[in-house]
Amino acid sequence: MTQKISRQELASTYTVCIGGGTGVPSSIKALASLGIYPDAVISVADDGGSSGLLRTHTGQVPPGDIRKCLVALARNQQNPWVKAFKERFEYANDHTLGNLILTALQQTTGSITESIELCEALLETCGHVYPASFTGVLLMGITQDGKKLVGQSTLCKSHTALKRVILEPEDPPANPAAVKAIQNADLIVLGPGSLFTSIIPNLLIPDIRDAIATSKAARVFICPIADVQGETWGLDAAELTDALLDHGLEGCLDYVLINREEQKRESGNVTGYFSAIGSAATTAAIAEHQINAGLRPVIANDEVVSRIRDRGVKVLIRAMSAAQTPSWHDPQTLAAALASVIADSKRG
Repeated sequence: MTQKISRQELASTYTVCIGGGTGVPSSIKALASLGIYPDAVISVADDGGSSGLLRTHTGQVPPGDIRKCLVALARNQQNPWVKAFKERFEYANDHTLGNLILTALQQTTGSITESIELCEALLETCGHVYPASFTGVLLMGITQDGKKLVGQSTLCKSHTALKRVILEPEDPPANPAAVKAIQNADLIVLGPGSLFTSIIPNLLIPDIRDAIATSKAARVFICPIADVQGETWGLDAAELTDALLDHGLEGCLDYVLINREEQKRESGNVTGYFSAIGSAATTAAIAEHQINAGLRPVIANDEVVSRIRDRGVKVLIRAMSAAQTPSWHDPQTLAAALASVIADSKRG
């Protein structure tokens, strides 16, 4: 996929990002650098931290992931309101101002949609944020060794990789605006972010899943660079893709973006693109640091890539890790990879 595409063609590509509030902002920043200002469809399964507390006490849609995407979509990142939305108060249950404002607006307007629209106007966002559903959902999962876990925040901390997740209720109604956005999209970006607790919960909502399945858009999964949580611990890129397909996207995924850098001082599972953790350290010391920190790269060798292609999905391999934070995607190289996907889908 080496096709070139004009800036005008890129900017005219209506894009929807689907996932949660940690990974989707990375896609938003990458796309914005191409002149693409996406809309975001966000999971409502979050039950931890500030969002969990507010959800428990108010019964409202958890605000945290919505806030993160609103901030990422703001036209002017130096806007005092944008900075204030991110301000966190450790002495007040670690709430952020943005979470409190969204919660207060839900209470005063009686509508999460209206509260988001008011915040979009306040922050001068260049795209819209849509909760995947307005229904309070509980995320549950089964680990690879058969244990049942309950709650999104519990699943994130699993000591064993997850095999499957489900929602309670099983068939929550979708946000109609989220469904419409997906139906109208030219490009659907899944992730990056936590696969089982941020991306897949959206697919467990039937109308969201069906909209993705029937869409004529190019549908791309941004594979995580590293395992930073227990929920995918030890799964390679093919197994992560399999999990996505097996949760409702079989035959409905067009591309997978995979990170692969030049390997320097390779030893075991430690590859060169993680050497940024400490360039002066020995490879063994880097490995020990990663293990202690609960961090290791997602395996994506040729055999793994072949297994993904065997499931009918195109694979685009690029060097995309950020120099200072190697477990995260670099916005510029991720942008170039997404531009290649758009070019391939338009020319193909």
